[in-house]
Amino acid sequence: MENGTPHTPTSPTIKPSDARSWVSCARRVWLDNRGDFEAEPTKDEFEKLVIELGLAHEKAVLDRLSQELEVHTATSPEHTQRLMDEGVEVIYQAKLIDSENGFEGYPDFLIRHESGEYQPADAKLSLTDDKKEIQAQLGLYRCILGTKLPAITFLGGRSTGEISDEANTITNQFVTEMRELLASDSEPLVRYSHSKCRACPYYSHCKTTFEEKEELSLLYGIWGRAAIGLEAAGIETISELANTDPATIPDIPYLKGFEKKNRAVLQARSYLTGEIHQTATVTLPDGHWVHFDIEDNPLTGSGDKHVYLWGFLVPEYQNSDFEYVWTDDKSEDKKGWLGFLAQIEQYREQYPNLIIAHYSQHERYTIRDYAKRYGMEENTTVEYLLGDESPLFDMRKPVLESLVLPLQGYGLKDICKHKDLVNFQWQDASSGSQWSVVQFNRYLYETDPTLKQSLKTDILGYNRDDVIATRRLEEWLRAF
Repeated sequence: MENGTPHTPTSPTIKPSDARSWVSCARRVWLDNRGDFEAEPTKDEFEKLVIELGLAHEKAVLDRLSQELEVHTATSPEHTQRLMDEGVEVIYQAKLIDSENGFEGYPDFLIRHESGEYQPADAKLSLTDDKKEIQAQLGLYRCILGTKLPAITFLGGRSTGEISDEANTITNQFVTEMRELLASDSEPLVRYSHSKCRACPYYSHCKTTFEEKEELSLLYGIWGRAAIGLEAAGIETISELANTDPATIPDIPYLKGFEKKNRAVLQARSYLTGEIHQTATVTLPDGHWVHFDIEDNPLTGSGDKHVYLWGFLVPEYQNSDFEYVWTDDKSEDKKGWLGFLAQIEQYREQYPNLIIAHYSQHERYTIRDYAKRYGMEENTTVEYLLGDESPLFDMRKPVLESLVLPLQGYGLKDICKHKDLVNFQWQDASSGSQWSVVQFNRYLYETDPTLKQSLKTDILGYNRDDVIATRRLEEWLRAF
């Protein structure tokens, strides 16, 4: 592979582990390597769970290899080289240094090929190895070793993949951009992303800068290219956008047509003043509403998410009107799916003109995926749910079509928790969808019956609050 800009002795080394930050944000990479302050320690329990499961997966791969091959653990770059010179079968926790090019890598394993060369290998929870960060990371390991042999990925679900020369383009891009970033003495300019930035350990550091600058991408719906287009048109701050006649804004990427431009101007005004702007009449379907929300576990170790809880709130919409279908683990997955379909049929008989209200398309997509998983696309209940006359109603649709809110994200909790909007608060303030996944994974491995039941009660309480929240949102929307 080509290494791009030459490495200088004063530049920080490029580590394959930087690939994750590189894919996410250029500033995060720079702060990781050249920032003069520590990143905030993660308080994200979901992230901690992913790390724990990743380590457990690595340990399982190590145990599997140890049953078939002789494994040696490396303690330093020099020790790694000695083990390679000795031709041992597997080197665990290898430490690789390429001083000439400024590379430093720590693959989980080096596995001796029959040719005598070593193949780098990593244990990954991911179910596929086509992710950009994995391609760049394993591609750079190959570069450090100077091998044409493919790198090996031990993926989730016990499958194995290989990364060969097809990753060279991404690896070259990674190295070139990393060298440019690490050679700079100043933080790179980046845009705000509500979902990405909130999960970043440098969130507090960057958010202040964005706010002081009145960065346009702080606004919901103003993505990076739209912000660039607005700046090219002479609109560089939120205040300037708020005072602009939308009819005078030229068509720019992701901001074409008067309706989108008008919404962008109103979003800027709402950001500055906290006002709600109504752009159209809020229209909600008539019928008997049942509120619906699911909890699923993406960390199953197989290709399919497991819905462990299908939750409903039925009339009269009190806490006691919460109903659900629960499955203890993945082995009961189909049982839970069939229980969900039976519950829908019960509501169909019980409530004329049934409306099944949910927030975002996640529930609809999950139903479609489950129908495909179990070959039930032509099931009558599935056809009823996904057909032209579907009772499913996404409550996000009227919000986005009719209202501009003083929010940076239009998620259910963003709207419902806001004191000047719905003002509904979950009983557990720390709960969320990822929180629920963490609690469920604890539930799976808990052996104490009392603690196990307590975890289940907490998860049910969170899901109950979710469907009560969509009910409160329905009531709030009807006021418009």
